[in-house]
Amino acid sequence: MILSIESSCDDSSIAITSLTNQLIFHKKISQEIAHSKYGGVVPELASRLHLQALPKILEETIPYLEKLKAIAVTNAPGLSVTLNEGVMMAKALSISLNIPLIGVNHLIGHIYSLFINKDEIKDMMVLLVSGGHTKILIMNGYNNVKEIASTIDDSFGESFDKVAKMLGLGYPGGPIIEQLAKKGEAKIKFPIPLKQSNEIKFSYSGLKNAVRLAILEGKYSKEDIACSFQKAAIEHIIMKLKKLFKTTTPKNFAIVGGASANFILREEIKKLSQQYNFKLFYPDLSYCSDNAAMIGRVGVEMYKNGDFCSYKELKAYPRVEFQSYQ
Repeated sequence: MILSIESSCDDSSIAITSLTNQLIFHKKISQEIAHSKYGGVVPELASRLHLQALPKILEETIPYLEKLKAIAVTNAPGLSVTLNEGVMMAKALSISLNIPLIGVNHLIGHIYSLFINKDEIKDMMVLLVSGGHTKILIMNGYNNVKEIASTIDDSFGESFDKVAKMLGLGYPGGPIIEQLAKKGEAKIKFPIPLKQSNEIKFSYSGLKNAVRLAILEGKYSKEDIACSFQKAAIEHIIMKLKKLFKTTTPKNFAIVGGASANFILREEIKKLSQQYNFKLFYPDLSYCSDNAAMIGRVGVEMYKNGDFCSYKELKAYPRVEFQSYQ
């Protein structure tokens, strides 16, 4: 078995995964309530909460420790102070149990959230949407991931968080905006970012500013603002995917990341799958946000390939994305 640790942002999580891909143990402690009053994650607070939560979860894994073959841990990208909480725990376990370390990129982890309790599928185009990232990737294994599009400013999930904050609704903004939008109508014609551009890239700063101006006008309800914003944010993604599919139509397509839990986004991409005849994948809702189960699933593949790192080599890389994986 492999023990995996995730602490890249505000979720403390540990999992145990067998070398046959089966999830044996998984627990996550969320910090959402602690950060909600600030409208976003406070790194120093997140680090202190990891320091409390991770050892508590680790105690529950004691029955599995003698069966472990390796320790996998998220070491990139993320918040430096929170990544280091997991990395230090991983190093301590590696030394005490005398087993190797595996450093996992948590963006790769999001892709492998598709394969928890399953075999991996290669030759896949992936839309990664989260609080920190909006990317289109081509995946042919954990060590063969190519980025073909990204956001030039805010991410899809980040824009939901910021709109929720502007509306005084708390954090995280994704589920709050999605629920509020159900009660409203898309009365406001917010601009679709980069609508006239043929480039495959994303941008949410302009849309976010348009929402800010609508709020200042004071003539729209929060429900209508949420509904109108969500429609424009998703339409932006769908338009860019359609432009991409004119030249590159995937055989397999997946949506991953915390924001992949958005039901409207899933439904719109499901329509694309029928139009362009590709097979659509997405993770179970419980594995959309950051979690150790997805890190352990990558760890299994890396273990099979002997892809370990030494105690000295294992460091936190807050801004590294895919450079070492291409």
